Amino acid sequence: MKMPLNTFKRALANDEAQIGVWMGLANGYCAELTANAGFDWLLIDGEHAPNDLRTILDQVQAVAPYDVAPVARPPVGDSALIKQYLDIGLQTLLIPMIDTEEQARDMVRATRYPPAGIRGVGSALARASRWNSIPGYLDKADDEICLLVQVETLKGLENLDEIAAVDGVDGVFIGPADLSASLGHRGNPGHPDVQLAIDEGIRRIRKAGKAAGILSADRGLARHYLEIGCTFVAVGVDTSLLMGALKSLAGEFKGSSETAPTGPSVY
Repeated sequence: MKMPLNTFKRALANDEAQIGVWMGLANGYCAELTANAGFDWLLIDGEHAPNDLRTILDQVQAVAPYDVAPVARPPVGDSALIKQYLDIGLQTLLIPMIDTEEQARDMVRATRYPPAGIRGVGSALARASRWNSIPGYLDKADDEICLLVQVETLKGLENLDEIAAVDGVDGVFIGPADLSASLGHRGNPGHPDVQLAIDEGIRRIRKAGKAAGILSADRGLARHYLEIGCTFVAVGVDTSLLMGALKSLAGEFKGSSETAPTGPSVY
């Protein structure tokens, strides 16, 4: 059995734009439906959605036959949890709330086997190694890990250059919802001050030679981020897309004037 190659990591390294969608429905069947839609990557959210290790595993298995890259966001950058995410077969992680260079370095170590890192060696129990059926898995695994760190606070912005410069960090994702709150504009990611900070952050990430990413359900903003250099952009959220369609359909038949929110939106 051959080592699975991380095509998403290679696409970022080749500066190929990757269009994704956020998944919060926490269900394997829904994940497979989304995988069938044609996105390049899917974000399985363990920070704000009701996901645990088993529901994430269900979704990873469900999307495996499709030409799409699963990315998972744990609730926190914890080395033990990261070890479990990697062992179930994830190769790309998005770690939230990274504010310092030291935190970024800790995440690199958490995703690598010794001596380069501290990832626990338990491959006989791991789906990632196909239960030790992949020859040389321990020697190859580190090369296929794609580590994305999320900068979403004023402190993170202040340390962005140092964070982006960390060897082993493949990309930096700007979290517009928390960033707008940190900048004093909670719930308004479209505020000019927030947008200025985001645009400048993207340029700084690219200047460091790393891939820049973001989430925006506002299609105009999403296209703008791609135009100024974002490489991986999530352009919608499954829960919001479903809710919007349901409200629209109900309103059509019940005469309701309620519609989906308009204007700049993260989710």
